[in-house]
Amino acid sequence: MQLSRDDLRTAYRAMVTIREFEERVAVEFETGDMPGFVHLYAGEEAIAVGACLDLDEKDIIGSTHRGHGHCIAKGCDIQGMMLELFGRKGGLCGGKGGSMHIADLDRGMMGANGIVGAGAPLIVGAGLTAKTLKTGGVAIGFVGDGATNQGAVFEAMNLAVVLALPVVFVFENNYIGEATGVDYAVGSGDIAARAAAFGMPVDKVDGRDFFVVHEAMRGCIERARNGDGPSGIEALSPRYYGHFQGDPQNYRGADEVERYRAEHDCLKIFRQRVIDAKLLGDDDLDAIRAEAKALVDGAVAAARAAPPPGPSDLMTDIYVNY
Repeated sequence: MQLSRDDLRTAYRAMVTIREFEERVAVEFETGDMPGFVHLYAGEEAIAVGACLDLDEKDIIGSTHRGHGHCIAKGCDIQGMMLELFGRKGGLCGGKGGSMHIADLDRGMMGANGIVGAGAPLIVGAGLTAKTLKTGGVAIGFVGDGATNQGAVFEAMNLAVVLALPVVFVFENNYIGEATGVDYAVGSGDIAARAAAFGMPVDKVDGRDFFVVHEAMRGCIERARNGDGPSGIEALSPRYYGHFQGDPQNYRGADEVERYRAEHDCLKIFRQRVIDAKLLGDDDLDAIRAEAKALVDGAVAAARAAPPPGPSDLMTDIYVNY
């Protein structure tokens, strides 16, 4: 499916915003002014944006501990995100959740999650809600390659199939579950085939290519909206940073990341594709990236100037009254 120029601009803006956000967070975290841990998504931008481009306000996503890219792809506010990461008032979760618990329910972002694999059963619940209430919504669950070995993920896939829920599982295979290669950790050797054994169609795609991710997701979303049940994709793409920021990455080969950045970067692939097709030009793409950088710069400045939550905020956002 040929996307419009406006759609291509939207996709590139989201991808470069994720990259600029994550590269800046890597720098800011090293100052010691950002509490907790951060797990960076750089290198995998095409997966989040390809998966989320066709979603709307009634659709829900569930994330992982590496959730910044998913937030941005679903339309979360950049300044609110940066405030949250710095632990400041005005953050998406009031400055009290931080990176691994960042969420924005108003945007359909159910939250990052420090429990490996925990997002999968949550999006099954969201899919059941959508089906029961007939909202027409779809629930998308991002699952890392390490999390695909979790029993809760297996149960989630099985229940989604049994109940024919409007759910899509997006398995982000960056080849390293924390510090263990998938060739060792995945007994079947094939994440997509193992997921398909639960009774749903699952495609394996190059996660560095926005266009193939988007095309595969378009079919999955259409299937879900039509009431045909769950499906999934396994998207392969390396991450550029460690499991967490500060990880020495001794498990990676010499110059491995530099090679990925130089030869297989998703932003370069997208840029070359649209320029070759004469759909967007260098000036257009450069302007979009400059806007993204300015947006992130402004978000950092706002976060550094904002106060932390005070004592009066301690007991807020704890209980919900039904």
